[in-house]
Amino acid sequence: MTASRIALVTGANQGLGRALVEGLAARMGPDDMVLLTGRSHRRVSEAAREVARAAGTRSRVEGRVLDVCDREAIARLAGELRTRHGGVDIVLSNAIARLLPEDSQAERADEFIDVSNTATHAILRAFGPVLRPGGRLLVVASTLGTLGHLDPRLHHLFDGVSLDQVEYAVESWRGAVHSGTAEEAGWPRWLNVPSKVAQVAAVRAVAAERREGDLADGTLIASVCPGMVDTATSRPWFSDYGHAQSPARAARAVLDLVLAERVAPDHYGELVRFGKVLPWYSGTPPTEQDRILTP
Repeated sequence: MTASRIALVTGANQGLGRALVEGLAARMGPDDMVLLTGRSHRRVSEAAREVARAAGTRSRVEGRVLDVCDREAIARLAGELRTRHGGVDIVLSNAIARLLPEDSQAERADEFIDVSNTATHAILRAFGPVLRPGGRLLVVASTLGTLGHLDPRLHHLFDGVSLDQVEYAVESWRGAVHSGTAEEAGWPRWLNVPSKVAQVAAVRAVAAERREGDLADGTLIASVCPGMVDTATSRPWFSDYGHAQSPARAARAVLDLVLAERVAPDHYGELVRFGKVLPWYSGTPPTEQDRILTP
């Protein structure tokens, strides 16, 4: 990647997203710019100012309001970056809706799916075409994103399919949740399981179409698992978070992947955790007792 790089992080007000912005701003160059995005103008502005003033910051940091549930807003920002800067070099899709153990999964389904899945699809569609040669587009997922975590009856919905087909499967799942037929059809009760599988499947779908050209110019599209992270979103789900990483520590492996000079071909289109690929067909369907935010 060349000088004057542009990086964009969604869900960056706090937690892992904030740590990713801080790490990029410290490790990129003085001519580079990192866009910190979120829905709240106040929180975005405050976070951007704090990161920009922090010790170790080298790159320019700017705050931008972006509601990832607004597909038109995502498309507008991608168009703006193409017009003003000729594209973007790094896109880290990190937004997630906070879900508490006492929340009704069905009542929170729309918000959760919109933030985790509809947004992922929109980011892939909007920023894939404006990603500069040698760029990085990573979707933050988890180990639950491997296909084996779903009932075998559902595998065909996400395996070897197009992005359009992933979107259709997600909407079918959403409809089943609302109609009360999801568990009968084999969908897990926990929203995070099919949501993560769908995120990884969406990345795989886009990567399959671009693989040859992207590998030729050193571009990486992949999903990434940061491991167990101690944040306000994840902490309510852990009975023991003694081994959880701080956001800053969790960001390191992700940023090592992002800022690597060369792309490992076996990472392309895959789910990567601490530099290693998690096999797509691995995993087993979770039980009711399993934590839905497994790292």
